[in-house]
Amino acid sequence: MTTHELRPVQVSHAPLQHGGAGAAIERWTVRGGPIEVSVLTLGATLHTALVPDRTGAVAQVLLASDELGQILGPARHFGATVGRYANRIADSRITLDGHEHRLTPTGHGVTLHGGPDGFADRLWAAEEVADGERAGVRLHLHSPDGDQGFPGALDVWVSYLLDPAGELSIEYRAVTTRPTVINLTNHAYVNLAGEGSGDVLDHLLTLEADAYTPVDERQVPYGPYESVAGTPFDFTTARPIGGQLAQDHPQLKAAGGFDHNFVLRARPQDGVAARAALLTDPVSGRTLEVLTTEPGLQVYTANTFAGTVRGAAGVPYGPYAGIALETQHHPDSPHHPEYPSTELRPDEEFRSRTVLRFSW
Repeated sequence: MTTHELRPVQVSHAPLQHGGAGAAIERWTVRGGPIEVSVLTLGATLHTALVPDRTGAVAQVLLASDELGQILGPARHFGATVGRYANRIADSRITLDGHEHRLTPTGHGVTLHGGPDGFADRLWAAEEVADGERAGVRLHLHSPDGDQGFPGALDVWVSYLLDPAGELSIEYRAVTTRPTVINLTNHAYVNLAGEGSGDVLDHLLTLEADAYTPVDERQVPYGPYESVAGTPFDFTTARPIGGQLAQDHPQLKAAGGFDHNFVLRARPQDGVAARAALLTDPVSGRTLEVLTTEPGLQVYTANTFAGTVRGAAGVPYGPYAGIALETQHHPDSPHHPEYPSTELRPDEEFRSRTVLRFSW
């Protein structure tokens, strides 16, 4: 990793576009050391990340589009903050304190990513924030009682903070007026060779996970954890993503690749983020270490991408154009009391932290 002079983190913002619907969306730019990221107020979205390689050449390593039609359409989850409940809830219902709450379905017998009008589709309020040497943007959203069927009025804050060395922290906080469930994540797709450079099949992936949650045809966990040992889900040591995808396994066939929740090894009790994943591009030398306080990591290899989104390089994104490493609680936890709880009550505060640590 090349050393850089550490300078104060710089924060600025401007409209995404100067006319039409794009004028209502702000783009916040945060630069810390060698790293520059941008955040959109639509969906509290981590939109871009500029990262050098071992030669100093800078590339945009997140899949993204600058076209408003794509941001509002097929790219609407790219980099977005997903909630009120990331991933799937079976049968579009939850039960809290003996009361059943019907959620707005998204199809296929589930409510996915908080419903058809989830947090990724909302405009968030934004303000500059500083915490010691770290600086960035804090975004706030109020979700009313009954939003998409979820009980309780929920206030959510998401902060993107860079330090002078370029380490990015994503910090979540939420409070509720009634018992509810919450599961927040960031849905960025990463290609460390640079967006539009091809697929990530040659990237090396390591996961701090000895088990995963197998799923049914709805992508909903159906039972206890299963060991990754002896399966394509074993990333306990660094393995090429393509080599694992090429293996014969019914879970991979059903999803067309990886779209599964990995059960992370026990997190520290003091709330410190611990390593969940390490992603490496051997050609550029770029690496991404993901640390989190969350108990799970959804790994999605963009299996269904069909070229409907083009990034800044003008290249359509096909299957495996990027990989999403979504730190979160396990899918469908409200129906699995053996999983870590996602319940939030009025006398509690939800907190979660994920760190993206780039090197090269």
